[in-house]
Amino acid sequence: MTDPRNDLDDDTTQAIDVLNGLLGGVEILAVRKPRRGRKFVPGADNSNAPANAVEHALQRAATTADYTAWIDHTASAGGCVAPIQLRGESHVVSERTGRIISTRHTDDMPGRVIYKACGNRRAAVCPSCAEIYRGDTYQLVLSGLRGGKATPASVAQHPCAFVTFTAPSFGPVHSARKHRGKDGQLRNQVCRPRRNPDLCPHGVDLRCHQTHGEEEKILGTPLCLDCYDHDHQVVWNALSGELWRRTMDRAKDILRAWGRDHGIAVKLSYGKVAEMQARGVAHFHALVRLDGITYITGNETHRHRISDKTGRQLACLPKRNPETCPHGVVIQCRTKHHPDAPELGQPLCPECAQQLRDGVHLLAKPHLSADHALVHHAVRTAVERTRFRSLPHPDNPDGWLIEWGTQLDVRPVRQTVDDEITDTAVAGYLAKYATKGAEATGHSSARLTASTVKRYANQYSHAGRLVDACWRLGRPGSDLDETEAAKNSGRLSYRRLQKWAHMLGFGGHFSTKSRQYSTTLKALREARANWRRDHHRTQNHTDDTETTLIVGNFTYAGTGWKTLGDALLANTAAAKAREHRRLIKELLAENND
Repeated sequence: MTDPRNDLDDDTTQAIDVLNGLLGGVEILAVRKPRRGRKFVPGADNSNAPANAVEHALQRAATTADYTAWIDHTASAGGCVAPIQLRGESHVVSERTGRIISTRHTDDMPGRVIYKACGNRRAAVCPSCAEIYRGDTYQLVLSGLRGGKATPASVAQHPCAFVTFTAPSFGPVHSARKHRGKDGQLRNQVCRPRRNPDLCPHGVDLRCHQTHGEEEKILGTPLCLDCYDHDHQVVWNALSGELWRRTMDRAKDILRAWGRDHGIAVKLSYGKVAEMQARGVAHFHALVRLDGITYITGNETHRHRISDKTGRQLACLPKRNPETCPHGVVIQCRTKHHPDAPELGQPLCPECAQQLRDGVHLLAKPHLSADHALVHHAVRTAVERTRFRSLPHPDNPDGWLIEWGTQLDVRPVRQTVDDEITDTAVAGYLAKYATKGAEATGHSSARLTASTVKRYANQYSHAGRLVDACWRLGRPGSDLDETEAAKNSGRLSYRRLQKWAHMLGFGGHFSTKSRQYSTTLKALREARANWRRDHHRTQNHTDDTETTLIVGNFTYAGTGWKTLGDALLANTAAAKAREHRRLIKELLAENND
């Protein structure tokens, strides 16, 4: 068998050698010679053909300098499936004088555009951006368990539970039931065993004597499509966020009542993610933490003081051992203020004074009597007592009952591995589901419109009926009580069903947290941007160098890579970088062990 390289010219061989060095290996399977007179133009209509994508990659890599500059230019969006193209200009501005030092237009940059990653959290849409989102969610959840990233380390000693909230049943479905044997091992059970036929009103036998595996496509599908209540399920999905809010409010009320009876102030903090089950309904995994409360009492202000005994003026606020407020201000003032001084009455720490007015409090370790049993009682009681009916609908004037299912799992989180789930394990578990969508049901699409919904709405599949129910129940005129439906940004409105039909009615955030649970995604992204900026400083950046700002003025130019060849090169380079980081982490972990 002849070597395909023998049919290549010198320029192509040189380009392949460059690709081999930069991408880590290139295998030539076949050589297709172009027709006589044919000229390849990157970006032209023919450059997106699968065969020409490799040609474009070879041409891009043939000039090493241009390729290196282009890879560096697209590194921030490398790996993204559909990056955002921006066109415009950036200015380097002096921070001291505001003078524009230099200006650079995107026409002078490689590719004539700036690429920005799409930032989509769904792994089925963009695996690269979803991996970044998963890592951020992992750090966010873990900091609420261990502390760090502006969260006090004392939270590691607070009672914390891992809670799974499930949806009610809307009809029998195929499932992979598990049973723990005498040896402690989990084994799959028969799906729906019945000794006698169990016929539904439509004549379908609701028995299933198969043992389903974890990855079977039949999981989550109803045994009888006509018996299954698809309408109730999509309405429950749409209002599950409101059900969660009311449940947490009731749990907080229970804890406040307990605190009043015992003279102890406690607070509930949580971080939760939603998971779309195979049957197409959302259920929630949450970390619920019990915190103590220490209210800010720093109301010290500048004052004019006179001694009652001697009549002499005294220092404003002298202290032998002054305290430092949470914002780093020393609560002390040895100045003897004039009676007409403008600072009289002003707080020593404006931030503490503002938080005092807002009723802000600091986290503290709760009392010993506030333990895991209290968390379990508050959560379970709130779940059992929280239910409501949706607003009247033309198809159901009484509305649908929105409540939790009967299965509620509350497990304490420990930092040991003795028969308890650990903090790192549960953080990784939650972060994994933060990147999922409705793919588990077999449905995956972008936002649906009147022209595209017909491709997915049908009556012969479970996912198709769910999409059809969303579009039908969310039609114009579905809100009989328009005044009530318009309250609170329309979160109880049925019109939201059409907007979120591609998510089977679920329109809430897949990852949410209470304000004081831990840090924020914005803070994590800013920290990552600062780290990248600091680590890209060269040896020419010294303290004597003038501090500058980069101000950009860009407009949207398109979505996606210009050619398949560009996508091939950028994604391959990004995959190599990810593999390099993974190997470094494994090496560091081995050295630590």
